[in-house]
Amino acid sequence: MMSNSKKIKQLVLAAFFVAIELVLMLTPLGYIPIGPIRATTMHIPVLVAGILLGKKYGASLGFVFGLTSLLKNTFTPTPTSFVFTPFITVGGMQGNFFSLVIVFVPRILLGYLAGSMYGFLKQKMNDTVAVMTSAILNTLIHTCLVLGGIYIFFGEAYGEVLNKSMEAVKAFMIGIITTNGIMEVVLAAIVVPVLVKALKPTVERMKIHG
Repeated sequence: MMSNSKKIKQLVLAAFFVAIELVLMLTPLGYIPIGPIRATTMHIPVLVAGILLGKKYGASLGFVFGLTSLLKNTFTPTPTSFVFTPFITVGGMQGNFFSLVIVFVPRILLGYLAGSMYGFLKQKMNDTVAVMTSAILNTLIHTCLVLGGIYIFFGEAYGEVLNKSMEAVKAFMIGIITTNGIMEVVLAAIVVPVLVKALKPTVERMKIHG
């Protein structure tokens, strides 16, 4: 069984990452408006937590990421915020249950898969390469799941708000992947290995990975 001391250490580090998520949400650094959408840096702490603390804590921080997105889109909405929250109506368009699927599921999977993938990759390659590969792949998976969910569940409504056909919406989504998505991937590839390298000795001294 896990000792109380180890549990406390895990919770302290988890709280540290949650605090980072909250700071990012409350400053312009977390969600960066670009036209009708927001680019984000919120995925960085989720990836780092998943890699350092394991898939369970990664998934938990992913839930926090999703919650911050829900709150951000509910209280400071953009024209397309209805795809991330069922609690508002924007331009006659209202979110629903699938808004919650989009806002939570990809973010929870981001942290869970970051921990799982890193655990597998570190047995096959250099540790830094494993961290970078997990960060890159999971950032891409997250972006594709979010945009895919928007297209599948809200494609027509999304197009109506942006005055675009379904084909134009598809092209718009691909454009986001090749611009904002790539920017988020590059950020993850650079920042996550640096943060993991800096924090890993502390985690190992505390012996709390799991």
